[in-house]
Amino acid sequence: MFPGNDYTASSLMTDFLRDSGGVAVIDGGLATELERHGADLNDPLWSAKCLLTSPHLIRTVHLDYLEAGADIIITASYQATIQGFQAKGFSHEESEGLLKKSVEVACETRDIYYDRCHQPSHDHADDGRVLKQRPILVAASVGSYGAYLADGSEYSGDYGDAMNLEFLKGFHQRRVQILAESGADLLAFETVPNKLEAQAFAQLLEEEDIKIPAWFSFNSKDGVNVVSGDSFLECAAIAESCKKVVAVGINCTPPRFIHGLILSIKKVTNKPIVIYPNSGESYDADRKEWVQNSGVSDEDFVSYVNKWCEVGASLVGGCCRTTPHTIRAIYRTLSNRSAALPLDGRTE
Repeated sequence: MFPGNDYTASSLMTDFLRDSGGVAVIDGGLATELERHGADLNDPLWSAKCLLTSPHLIRTVHLDYLEAGADIIITASYQATIQGFQAKGFSHEESEGLLKKSVEVACETRDIYYDRCHQPSHDHADDGRVLKQRPILVAASVGSYGAYLADGSEYSGDYGDAMNLEFLKGFHQRRVQILAESGADLLAFETVPNKLEAQAFAQLLEEEDIKIPAWFSFNSKDGVNVVSGDSFLECAAIAESCKKVVAVGINCTPPRFIHGLILSIKKVTNKPIVIYPNSGESYDADRKEWVQNSGVSDEDFVSYVNKWCEVGASLVGGCCRTTPHTIRAIYRTLSNRSAALPLDGRTE
């Protein structure tokens, strides 16, 4: 575990970013990489299905991202919930065990990676892999209620008129506790689609006295509001108000909207800004597939990265449909950027 876990929540991220050179690299898409390695994810559990059937594939993808230069790997728990596992016939205890397993697999992969870093250099010379001893964080993914529904509602934030704060807190409570106690360095509340769920997450962190820090990342389809139509500024302000939240940002959002959203976040918070957009492709929730040729190339995606960092992003990676190639290109871009800066970090 990263040593900063013993410090306050805010100092973990501050120290980590300092040790990462000011900007850290997050991993990329998980599900499409699992499919590329042969996994069948046509299931309400989506990528979490591999916790049951093929954890070795999750380990392979985590390792691919670490060797591409990622400083943070996100666990395969986005669509993993106690309720979802129980619907598959697992007991409550077995379901909790699968949540813990998502963190264990990520932590094991980090150990494997560190072992590879210590191997003689000739074993991995000139093969493109990044084998560099550095602080690496494991972020335990907490997907939205909409992700559990597996009906695309995390892309609309429409949970119906009967939805309320206490229901959402009750739904997520035990899952958040388990993931927070499983050895992860932080919690990643991802693809948060509406203000209500942001409030539920913030209250859970405080009321349950969660011991590890968290980030909140929202998704937007217009560059102004979160996908439900709620104000992006109001959602970011909720994250700002929670002391346990150490970074605020955006994921699973087309790259073209990111620049403006970073500027919006800066209006309400001084916390580090986390950015991991999708490839820009469109998702057809009815057909449960991505619309081909609707995104941007890795080259175009990476061309945005320096601009995002210039306006305030300090954690950058990719979401759906991005790959280890994308992350390697981000790593190289950021490495080149760091090399171009004076030692004192000034740009003048």
